[in-house]
Amino acid sequence: MTSASLPESNPSPGADGNQPLSDRNENRSQRPDSDAFKAFMASNWAPDLVGLPARAEVASFAAQRRKAVSERFPGERLVIPAGPFKVRSNDTDYRFRPHSGFAHLTGLGLDHEPDAVLVMEPVEEGTGDDGGHHTATLYFRELAGRDSAEFYANARYGEFWIGPRPSMAQLKALLDLSTADLGELEVAITKDAGVREIGGMGIRLSRDVDLNADALVDTSRMNTGVDLEKADALDAILAEVLSELRLLKDPWEIRQLEAAVAATVKGFHEVVLQLPRAISHPRGERVVEGAFFTRAREEGNDLGYDTIAASGNNATVLHWIRNNGTVSAGDLLLLDAGVETDSLYTADITRTLPVNGEYTAIQRRIYEAVLDAADAGFAAAQPGRKFRDVHLAAVTVLAERLDDWGLLPAPLDEVLSPEGQHHRRWMPHGTSHHLGMDVHDCAQARRELYLDGILTEGMVFTIEPGLYFKREDLAVPEEYRGIGVRIEDDILMTANGPVNLSAALPRTADDVEAWMAGIYSSTGH
Repeated sequence: MTSASLPESNPSPGADGNQPLSDRNENRSQRPDSDAFKAFMASNWAPDLVGLPARAEVASFAAQRRKAVSERFPGERLVIPAGPFKVRSNDTDYRFRPHSGFAHLTGLGLDHEPDAVLVMEPVEEGTGDDGGHHTATLYFRELAGRDSAEFYANARYGEFWIGPRPSMAQLKALLDLSTADLGELEVAITKDAGVREIGGMGIRLSRDVDLNADALVDTSRMNTGVDLEKADALDAILAEVLSELRLLKDPWEIRQLEAAVAATVKGFHEVVLQLPRAISHPRGERVVEGAFFTRAREEGNDLGYDTIAASGNNATVLHWIRNNGTVSAGDLLLLDAGVETDSLYTADITRTLPVNGEYTAIQRRIYEAVLDAADAGFAAAQPGRKFRDVHLAAVTVLAERLDDWGLLPAPLDEVLSPEGQHHRRWMPHGTSHHLGMDVHDCAQARRELYLDGILTEGMVFTIEPGLYFKREDLAVPEEYRGIGVRIEDDILMTANGPVNLSAALPRTADDVEAWMAGIYSSTGH
């Protein structure tokens, strides 16, 4: 066969003598299609004895979140999809994770309900759920019974392939939330739709989550004379509100974040245990990545984000996730990682570890400068201060240390002025971001509530200064080159000031060395 030729085909006959392209993924299953097989597959299954679950603790918190959204949009229908499966390769999907806005308003985590949609239907003000202006219904595809072909024939949704999922009655009991079949969604979205000024029902959609939901809403808008450009602007405000709602965490959310941090601390311990093997492996960074991932899957749902396991010069690449490099004794390992809990809340912690257990003099000098910057950020993180003050305090300390080392090309006051900023060559990222269901949580919030927002009880955010001296950076002496250091902690703002949720993981150079030595001595290394 030449490179341009193809093997002769023996097509299975379809209506036109060929098997439709859409059916060809089923070729691998080789599933029988006889009536005898179908009848036998539908018989002799034990009854489902799973009863109704108790009401979940999160249900009351999710209800209050929905009420807060309801207060913002009286008289408008709100459509918040979970999102569909996402294809990884051909007919293989990524593990499903619902959109954070949907998960926040329903309380659903894990891999429940791909394609589900939460619809908040407006009612007379004050007569809705919990005294709000809407009644909420969760539309989803209930798994077909074992007497149906979908049970064994549908590899994406069939119970034989993916296991059971909750029934409508079970989800209603668990979440204290009305449920309905996904087949009823089109009517639920489009009924009475149109221009509000002439008696229609205005709709706001959480866009770019589910293309089918986008198409359904947009088609309804076009058919009823709604200006799509204006409607898109209204949808953007809904996304903004859903994001800003998460700026302040409720007590349940804080407990989830504390659990995520605790699991992440265990993951860092696992990495230290595996460092001897990482040193001996040609892709030692993958050993580090794998050690943390194992703990993430054992303790939680997954990683909160792709682990950064960066050794040596790779630590100067801010988002190094290839993790295909060596781990060498004498280098620093920058590990930026977080466990995502089953409720989808994630930690985000960074430590920069000496691979052989001890910092060199220059490594310690850089590490302690970053630690000083982190401590300055922590001191600035006080109730009533602005969120951006944390960053300013941290980078000012870094500039002072760089000046002490003679690395700045201009006087310190000029460097710190808006017209200078030379020090940011070695720290180009922000010092803090909000943390929650998304590792970079609340990203659609307005500037005045995010960067210029006032630090308030219930906020959870990171403090993560760093210094990155690339191997090819000729602006610094050779001894600095190839060293990257970042220290990141997860901070809860309380009425009395900041609390470091990740304080259980050592931070000072001396404590890091002692912690690593203790792990090795306890295991005989």
